[in-house]
Amino acid sequence: MTDSSSVAPAEPRAPDADFELVQRSIAGDQRAFELLVIKYQRRIERLIARMVRDTDLVPDIAQETFIRAYRALHQFRGEAQFYTWLYRIAVNTAKKALLDLKRNPVVYEGAAPGGDEDDETSRPRREQSTEETPETVLAAQEIARAVNAAMEALPVDLRQAVTLREIEGLSYEEIAEAMDCPIGTVRSRIFRAREAISARVRPMLENQSGKRW
Repeated sequence: MTDSSSVAPAEPRAPDADFELVQRSIAGDQRAFELLVIKYQRRIERLIARMVRDTDLVPDIAQETFIRAYRALHQFRGEAQFYTWLYRIAVNTAKKALLDLKRNPVVYEGAAPGGDEDDETSRPRREQSTEETPETVLAAQEIARAVNAAMEALPVDLRQAVTLREIEGLSYEEIAEAMDCPIGTVRSRIFRAREAISARVRPMLENQSGKRW
């Protein structure tokens, strides 16, 4: 008979590094929050840059995002990833700034040539091919412009959903958390966004054998 007293109880799941930094920040450790800023500043700035045309606004909106996050740290329970929680604050801060300036949000600067090559959240844009010609390069540039135009024409909620999925690589659950809506709504928005973009670029892609968006 096994002595149950010798069986060690299961240890609770350890919090992740971000959650620990949040707890230290709440306790008054300013350096802990600085580490969170250092970790996510560039990523947040890239996200904001996909929402606004005026790049001069990006640093101010990013700074306001982290200020709001710091003030709301006590609301973070660790139930979602810290970045997902921070993303929602960044989106709301950018939308408010754009609304104040009476501008329309524009997402998806990442598809344009010359994007940030070391963005760990972006997919490879174009690989060198032995069959690459000036004609295929031009066609790819035209398709990229068409995708950008299609993204800009989308409603804000659809742009945000498809950007989080295709550019940021978040799961449907994470997107639902970031956008504060049911997963079914996320799936619907992404489907509608993809359909709208596909309708815009399909005629161009049909002329490029073997290529699909």
